[in-house]
Amino acid sequence: MEISGRKALVLGAGKSGIASAKFLAARGATVALHDKKPVESWSEEARGLKASHKVGLIGGDLPGWLLDQIDLVVISPGVPKTTLPARYVDRKDGEVIGEVELAYRFLKGRIVGITGSNGKTTTTALIGEILKAAGLPTQVGGNIGTPLLDLFENSRDDGWTIVELSSFQLETIVDFRCDIALCLNVTPNHLDRYDSFLDYAAAKHRIFLNQRAEDTAILNADNSVTNEWSNGLRANVIKFSVLKELDKGVFLRGRELLSSLNGREVILTTRDEIFLRGLHNVENVLAAFAAAITCGVDIATIRKAVADFKGVEHRIEFVEEIDGIRFYNDSKATSVDAAAKALSALSEEAGKTILILGGRGKNAPYAPLIPLIRQCVRRVIVLGEDADNIESQLAGETEIHRVASLEEAVSAGFAAAEANDSVLLAPACASFDMFKSFEERGRIFKQAVRGLKDGRRSAN
Repeated sequence: MEISGRKALVLGAGKSGIASAKFLAARGATVALHDKKPVESWSEEARGLKASHKVGLIGGDLPGWLLDQIDLVVISPGVPKTTLPARYVDRKDGEVIGEVELAYRFLKGRIVGITGSNGKTTTTALIGEILKAAGLPTQVGGNIGTPLLDLFENSRDDGWTIVELSSFQLETIVDFRCDIALCLNVTPNHLDRYDSFLDYAAAKHRIFLNQRAEDTAILNADNSVTNEWSNGLRANVIKFSVLKELDKGVFLRGRELLSSLNGREVILTTRDEIFLRGLHNVENVLAAFAAAITCGVDIATIRKAVADFKGVEHRIEFVEEIDGIRFYNDSKATSVDAAAKALSALSEEAGKTILILGGRGKNAPYAPLIPLIRQCVRRVIVLGEDADNIESQLAGETEIHRVASLEEAVSAGFAAAEANDSVLLAPACASFDMFKSFEERGRIFKQAVRGLKDGRRSAN
């Protein structure tokens, strides 16, 4: 891909946009970085690009004359492909791609791509740890936090890049190809951005777009959407399941995780050797086993790496126990399905759960939570932009308590809990009504819990 001399517009001044602008400017492109927010509110790193890389900075509305000068648009994941600048440049035969596509054109080595409505980050991190334990040159990035463009310089022909991919990132790929592509599940999510669930699912399916017969596609046999996809793919298909045994795949039988990939059954590990809680994490581990075996890692190495893996921050993360009450941070549970999985995981423990819900809703119904709320929830605490909607949909199912802040939610959760109960932050909503990110929300929750513990200690 020739970059020198091109006139590029980068949409979105977050991590991906900054990485794209730096990359293009360093290779001789004339670059403008745009964000709807005023430039004064951008990060210091984004604002600094004007001096360090001679990048033009544009906040608010784009001037019409600029679009006529542009021949390349690079879109950050948070910006829809349907945004006016992208549509305009595309119509006049300019190139419109995302940061992932741009990085792919310069990356060396092989790629494992992971997508899905839930479990992406845990599975991505786990596969990365397994391959590193096997001594393979490995780097991890994408939606997990490190832009793919920041990895290309250290990529090598004999190495592996493990990439978490959101539906937003997959919207803008063109030639991007995974040697191994995983789709963990597809459940309703981001319906505030997509016209329908089918539209959202189609974006996920794009992870398989450019795969060849020598590549591998790993699919969840228990998810109706992903299971149906297997018949139309060019790649070699491996399935995983926690509900049924598979002739060609990896699956759960009782407490054992098994493989039937090589014509005979092999025990991979057991649930007792997995630190991660919940059946959904067994799915993640099975998918990681399938990917690592395909990468050529021996089962003993995978098994030890799985046993050593303690999970990822903000994913059913144990925070503290205070007077017999356990606190868990699952701020990454930004969809109803993710919140349900967290609840289900804690239902295996003694006691009931105080569930903290709320934030910026995604137009998905909360009704799927009702069976689990009836089974294992003592009280629901709601806050944030979608609190009224949540309360109306869950009214009559359990006691509901409204709060104004996360600190108040922690105090109210502790007050409502009984011995052996858990207080779980699994919001089922995005964080952007009250916080910069789900990470900030999780950190504030943990600070509030630890503040509560310190206060109890001082009182005693």
